[in-house]
Amino acid sequence: MKLIYVIPALIFTIIVVGLLAVNVKKKDTDVTREKTMVAMIMNGSVSDHSWGQSHYEGLQKTAKELNLDVSFHENIPADTNALVEMEKLIASGVKIIVANSFQFGPFIREASARHPEVKFFHASGIETALNVSTFFGRIYQMRYLSGIVAGMQTKTGKVGYVVAFDIPEVVRGINAFTLGVRKANPDANVIVRWTKSWEDDEICAKATRSLLQGDSIDVLAMHTDSREPMRIADSLGIWIVGYNLDNAEFYPDHFLTAPIWRWEKFYTPNIFNVLKHKFVGRSYWNGIESGIVDLAPFTAHVNPEAVKLVQAEREKILNGSFDVFYGPIEDNTGTVRVNDGESMSDNDMLNHFNWFVKGVNLDEK
Repeated sequence: MKLIYVIPALIFTIIVVGLLAVNVKKKDTDVTREKTMVAMIMNGSVSDHSWGQSHYEGLQKTAKELNLDVSFHENIPADTNALVEMEKLIASGVKIIVANSFQFGPFIREASARHPEVKFFHASGIETALNVSTFFGRIYQMRYLSGIVAGMQTKTGKVGYVVAFDIPEVVRGINAFTLGVRKANPDANVIVRWTKSWEDDEICAKATRSLLQGDSIDVLAMHTDSREPMRIADSLGIWIVGYNLDNAEFYPDHFLTAPIWRWEKFYTPNIFNVLKHKFVGRSYWNGIESGIVDLAPFTAHVNPEAVKLVQAEREKILNGSFDVFYGPIEDNTGTVRVNDGESMSDNDMLNHFNWFVKGVNLDEK
């Protein structure tokens, strides 16, 4: 007799729990029924096949998933015009503003203070607030892996690297890439040329030509938003490691791979939190485990041994047994900077990277 009463009670409990689960799910998805206005302030273009387009494509994917009304505001100068643009957008009903350049920082600070009801996401920013989050990805992990590809590919032992500015983000990338190159080819060197510009095609082209003249460089990597380094390398028959997006279709004869962004992996969960009123202003620096950073698919030009080594090193980063800046690491003057068994802190990687690892040669031409 007891069993007769227990079974209906158990069934009733299961039904109640199931209904609660459905209601929780329904409550979460209710926030996407009405469109939310989101705007992206950009320092470049949505069709640059580089930094700007990586954010555009990511936010477009998020918009479809979360039913967002997204607008993109291109080529906004990093001056008071940025603040004016944000004020116009907020007046029009925009609830979330995404800024894709470090240089917008002062204007986000002012706009966010004026409008605490609006949420801001600042790519590569450094200042947070109750309604401001900053975000970036550990792209240095992908630069390390792409460096392995370059190290396997070079025959001369000389790999070129065209970069924008001497800031911790860029230095971190140079060093990670060089560690990858020398993991595959311990005698290889990475020769660095500064452009002092992210996107100026003429300046980036001039720097690239200068770097590649008569120095036996047979692989070129880059940290600029301009695609001129890739175009010139391709025209000279030099292997290419790109950046930001997979540009293999444009340079099919020489493109190898590229560290790339999948920004939807950040935008979707974090904008969803805004919609659920769960936003917390903080700094995000997510790595390989998040999916935000990745490598473009290897082309047929990539050495099969490089593919094997990249897969092995990638797995070590994924499982947490290794990250790029684990010691021992020596700088290019012979000083040990990271001891065996130690690793660099996030603070040092983000804010105090002002030295170069062994194998980096600065081209000051």
